[in-house]
Amino acid sequence: MTDRIAYLGPRGTFCEAALLTMPAYQSAEHLPSVSVQAAIDAVRADEADAALIPIENSVEGSVSVTLDELANGKRLVIVDEVALPVRFAVMARRGTTLADVTRLASHPHALAQVRRWVDATLPGITVIPSLSTAGAAEALLQEPAPWDAAVAPRLAADRYDLDVLADNIGDTEEATTRFVLVRKPGDLPAPTGADKTTLSLFMRLDQPGALMAILNEFAVRGVNLTRIESRPTRKALGDYFFSVDVEGHVADSRVAEALMGLHRVCLDVRFLGSYPRHDGKQPVLREGVTDVDFADAQQWLDKLKGSGQ
Repeated sequence: MTDRIAYLGPRGTFCEAALLTMPAYQSAEHLPSVSVQAAIDAVRADEADAALIPIENSVEGSVSVTLDELANGKRLVIVDEVALPVRFAVMARRGTTLADVTRLASHPHALAQVRRWVDATLPGITVIPSLSTAGAAEALLQEPAPWDAAVAPRLAADRYDLDVLADNIGDTEEATTRFVLVRKPGDLPAPTGADKTTLSLFMRLDQPGALMAILNEFAVRGVNLTRIESRPTRKALGDYFFSVDVEGHVADSRVAEALMGLHRVCLDVRFLGSYPRHDGKQPVLREGVTDVDFADAQQWLDKLKGSGQ
């Protein structure tokens, strides 16, 4: 059982709210970190057993710092994931009203997701970026407060004893953030039939068809990609690696064979874990790519070798 879990803090963030929805980790010690990198570093330094960090938002896209940190440095693996609907609230010190708000602060990603509400409800106010949504809420306790109100999860209002001036103000009702739990490599979660595998793929050469060669390793084995994007390797301008999520577990024959193919094609394949999907969705497999199909093919080949025919 994981005893210490770092998460993107401070208290009251969406990351903490996501952690509170995961029953398996309720008895763990929850350790707020000042950044995604700090949460990851805590695991690498054995100051935490695992870290829960955001990796993808349905409105703003992937969290680049998470992708980059997992692709570089001492390897960690993803062992679990959770998705949390993103609901924003405007909060302020006790006794404040919306009419009093002239300065509003939050993380830039949050501000981008409530822009239309702010323009319609609080036109002409000063909008101030902060390091985190909950950090903007926590700052309201300072004397004097650096701003009048903050956009943050409702949990932050409870954590810092603030009044909620408006709730559910997001411009997109279906907005969701996906979080992943990472730890040092060890025993992998057992396959469930509804799993996901995450990889960082580094090209051997930047040449025409390099991406097609990578995708072909998945396509011929019936492995579906749920996410793919390029990120700079930090080595040279124009040098990129690919961060991908695929359906299936490394214990599945189609995924295992795809990884072996990628090992031949790529300069490096960083395996970042196989873990249960948060939505429990099972892949739809075409004929010829199930574990039974791969086992039958292996038996046929073994027989062919033995008979010499």
